[in-house]
Amino acid sequence: MKILVELNHPAHYHLFIKAAVILQKNNNEVAFITKQKDVLLNLIEHYREIFKIFNRKKKEKKKGFLNNIIWMLESDFKTYSIARKFKPDIMLGSNFSISHIGKLLRVPSLIWQEDDSEVIPYLSIISYPFASQIVAPQVCSVGKWKAKKISYLGYHELAYLHPNHFIPNIHKIEKYVDTSKPFYIIRFAKLTAHHDKGKTGITSEIAQKIIDILDPHGNIYITSERELETQFEKYRIHIKPKNIHHALYYADMYIGDSQTMAAEAAVLGTPSIRFNDFVGKLGYLEELEHKYGLTYGIKTSEPEKLYQKIEELLNTPNLKQEFQLRQQNMLADKIDVTAFMVWFIENYPESAKIMKENPDYQLRFK
Repeated sequence: MKILVELNHPAHYHLFIKAAVILQKNNNEVAFITKQKDVLLNLIEHYREIFKIFNRKKKEKKKGFLNNIIWMLESDFKTYSIARKFKPDIMLGSNFSISHIGKLLRVPSLIWQEDDSEVIPYLSIISYPFASQIVAPQVCSVGKWKAKKISYLGYHELAYLHPNHFIPNIHKIEKYVDTSKPFYIIRFAKLTAHHDKGKTGITSEIAQKIIDILDPHGNIYITSERELETQFEKYRIHIKPKNIHHALYYADMYIGDSQTMAAEAAVLGTPSIRFNDFVGKLGYLEELEHKYGLTYGIKTSEPEKLYQKIEELLNTPNLKQEFQLRQQNMLADKIDVTAFMVWFIENYPESAKIMKENPDYQLRFK
C-alpha cells in the first residue's frame, strides 16, 4: 500500500511518525508532504533515508477572502502535483488539501483531527464534506459530519507519548537542564493560526509574575515560538526539539498558552496549566481537566486565578506522585493510538466498517 501523509505542523509529525515507521516496516510505502513550519523540517530530517519526503515552501498567507481562496487553491495544486507523482492508495492528514485531492483523484482521505469543529469552523467546512472519514477522539465534536466520524478512546498525544512508544530518558536532557533541582517549563505559543484570531495568551507582564512566583522553588526554562523579550532570554532552553518531551516528563510543572504542549504534559503526568482563550472549548482538554485532573485551564481574563493555581500546586505535597497516579487512571481508559492507527490504515475501508458496527473492537489496542 502507498500512503501519503501531509504534515502542516510539528504536532502532525508527532501524530503520524510512530505509525509511519511501523507501516513502512510492514512493507507499505510511506511518503510525507511537509512545509516549512517552526521545527517541522528539523524533526523530519532524520527520516529522509527511510521515507520519501516532498517539501513545500511556506508561503505567507495574505489577509482577505479572495487571498484565502487563492492560498487554498495553491495549496491544493501543490498537493495534487505530489499525489499525481506518488500515486497513493490512501491519504492522511489534518489539512483540507488531502480531502480535496483525495476526492478529485478518487483516493480515500482520512482526516485526523482533535480540535472540535466549533473551534475550527472554516477548516471543517472546507475539508470535512470531501473527506472519506474523520478519525477523532471520542470527546471531539465534528459538527454535522457525525456520519463520517470514527471515534477512538484516546488523544493525538497518545500516538507518541503512550508508554508503549515513549520511554523517558533523563540523560537526554541533562545537557540542557539541571535535573538535581525542581524545574518548571513555560511555553509561549505564536497564536497566529486562523483559529487563533482574537485569542491572547501570556503577556510579558504575566510572564514576569509567573517567574517571580516560581523562582524561589526551582529553575525556570522557557520554550517559545515567538520572539522573546530580552529579560527572558536567560531562561530559554536550548534543547533539541526531539527531546522536549523528555524535559516535559521530568518537569515539576508546565505553564503555557499552547494547548498542545499542555495536553502533552498532562498525558505524561506532569502538572499542567494552560492560559489562553480556548479554555472550555476543546473537548479533549476538558476531559483531561475535569475527568482526570491532569491539567487546569484558566482564561486570560483571570490572571490572578493563574497565580493562585501556581501557588496552590507549588504547596501541594507529593504533587508529582499524585499526578502520576492520575495519569495511570487516564491510561487505563485509553488505547495505544499508534497501534490502532496502523490497524485502521492497513485494513481500510474494512476497518471503518468494523468500527461503525463494533466500536469496542478498539479495546484490543489497550
